[in-house]
Amino acid sequence: MNRPTIISLLYLSSFVLGITALIGVILAFVWKGEPHEEWEATHYQYLINTFWIGLVGTIVGVVTMIVLIGFLILMATVALCIVRSVLSLINAQKRMAMPNPSTLLA
Repeated sequence: MNRPTIISLLYLSSFVLGITALIGVILAFVWKGEPHEEWEATHYQYLINTFWIGLVGTIVGVVTMIVLIGFLILMATVALCIVRSVLSLINAQKRMAMPNPSTLLA
C-alpha cells in the first residue's frame, strides 16, 4: 500500500472516526518533505488541499447554520471531500499522478 493511499483512506475514515483527517494531513506534510516518487508529489499537494477545503467548508457551514444554509454547505463539503479522496485513492492505486492538484475537483 503506497503512502497517498494511506492518506486517502484516513480521510475517508474521518467521516466515522473524526480525528483521522488530521492525522492524514500531518502525514501528507511529513511525507511530502521526504524523498518519494514523482507521481506522489501531486497526491500530497492534492490531499493537503482537500484537508483545507474540508476544514474551511466545515467552518463556513457551521457558522451559517443559523440561517439554515449551513446544512447545504456541510453536505456539499462532505460530498466534495469524499469525491476528492476517492479520486486520489483510484489514481494512487494506479500509481498515476493527479492531473492538476491545485483544482477544486479533478
